[in-house]
Amino acid sequence: MAYGVKLLVWGDYASFNRPEMKVERVSYDVMTPSAARGVLEAIYWKPEMRWVVDEIHVLNPIRFTSIRRNEVKSKIPMKAVSTAMNAGIGDLGLDISDSSNRAQRAAMILRDVKYGIAAHVDVLSHNGPETKPEAKHLDQFNRRAAKGQYHHHPYLGTREFPAHFQLVDFFPACPDEFKDEEKLGYMLHDICYIPDPKGNIIEAHKGRRLRAEPRFFNAVMRKGIISIPKIDTPEVVS
Repeated sequence: MAYGVKLLVWGDYASFNRPEMKVERVSYDVMTPSAARGVLEAIYWKPEMRWVVDEIHVLNPIRFTSIRRNEVKSKIPMKAVSTAMNAGIGDLGLDISDSSNRAQRAAMILRDVKYGIAAHVDVLSHNGPETKPEAKHLDQFNRRAAKGQYHHHPYLGTREFPAHFQLVDFFPACPDEFKDEEKLGYMLHDICYIPDPKGNIIEAHKGRRLRAEPRFFNAVMRKGIISIPKIDTPEVVS
């Protein structure tokens, strides 16, 4: 890794929800690569680059707790969103005071979490004179992270669990309780957007329809460190 960053993130609670749980929320044991990428993008992101997560260090013991919370049952129709975007009119609100629109659900979440994110930048397009364009993006990220700046507040899985962060040169040691090798099972790596004529996600600036396709990998934690394979390798499956 020629150019990389090390970011320490922590918080009181976190929830990296398993997609196979349809109603109740159950978190993965550790932070997912897509959640780590989201933290980095909250601090700094440009369209011509992408963040690639290399490692996730689990720096606190894995502890779960359960909560109950009220959630809305209905969704805003896509047709109403399209009307509001095109014509500037439409009712996009949900009445949460209506008890029939609320449901109480249980959630199994993580508490007292701390992670180390090791990542680097891939430049997708480059038109400038620099021979090492990754350095420009990493320099801007380092300045923003050192000052505690961000585009939107980073969070740990869901927006109700905010993340604190700090730029570091090295990570603290992982807890001694972690075994030499611990298999965590298949975990969400990230979401890929595949061209699909019938897809319901539209990339408007290119006029293409894209289908969201989740990708998974077999996560193995070795002494508290999870090495993340690249998304285009055979280790990552859909």
